[in-house]
Amino acid sequence: MSRSITIFIISFLISCVDSSAQNIPLQKINEATNLTKYLNEKKWNKLFPNRFNISTYSDSSRIHKQKKDFYSFSAFVNAARMFPQFLADADDTTQRRELAAFLANISHETNGGWDDAPGGYYTWGLYYTDEKGCEKGCPSYSDTTKKKYLPVEGKSYHGRGPLQISWNYNYAQFSEAYFGDKEILLQHPEMINEDPVLCFASAIWFWMTTQYPKPSCHEVICNKWIPSAKDSANGRLPGFGAVVNVINGGIECGENHSDNTKYRYGFYYSFCNYLKVTIGDNAECSTQKRFGL
Repeated sequence: MSRSITIFIISFLISCVDSSAQNIPLQKINEATNLTKYLNEKKWNKLFPNRFNISTYSDSSRIHKQKKDFYSFSAFVNAARMFPQFLADADDTTQRRELAAFLANISHETNGGWDDAPGGYYTWGLYYTDEKGCEKGCPSYSDTTKKKYLPVEGKSYHGRGPLQISWNYNYAQFSEAYFGDKEILLQHPEMINEDPVLCFASAIWFWMTTQYPKPSCHEVICNKWIPSAKDSANGRLPGFGAVVNVINGGIECGENHSDNTKYRYGFYYSFCNYLKVTIGDNAECSTQKRFGL
């Protein structure tokens, strides 16, 4: 057998293996994670003392809630093991910065604090599991134009979990990735708030997944995303600012951005300081236009 034919066969077999691996449901993946290089349960408890159902703050809406540590560090670690590339790119500095960026965004999306909150504003991340105001459902998050991922009547696809996964098409795509079946979370979106590992996995999946015309948050913060000429012309450059743009650019980027964006930046600066890493270039998006423009 000639050398060229041998190389072709080997390349073909490798491509088949890679293709097969990509189709493995996330729930069946259990790889090593660098998360435990930077955090442990003790540090987690210090960073998130007011997480869902753990806070000692008197909240009348939670009087009858079971004191279960839903956003536990072990649940986060088990979810991270499904995503081998999460916190695995480049060097230690890049990994720390990615972790700071991820923690900042899940904190901002689920924050229950206020300016004079006990312990400070930035200790109130992961306080909520549901989008505020949508605890009993928000039918407005159903998009019937996405024919491949049609919503189920009576189900609410409002924000849930650390990154507040929203809309029927996101629930369906994550369901495909996690279970190998889009219908599971289309039929039962409430499962996100019933299984802590599934819940954390929804956030990491969103973080790692490219959805055109946006790059993934992971690609941006790890300097794997190369802006097009159009991106550059619209101020979109690699850095934490573009991560914010991916997540909520229509509201938080540009000249007329939300005043609350300062808290998302504040969380990022706080976590960078904690993890002893610089914030990097282009850390804000006030001069950026949203993706798609």
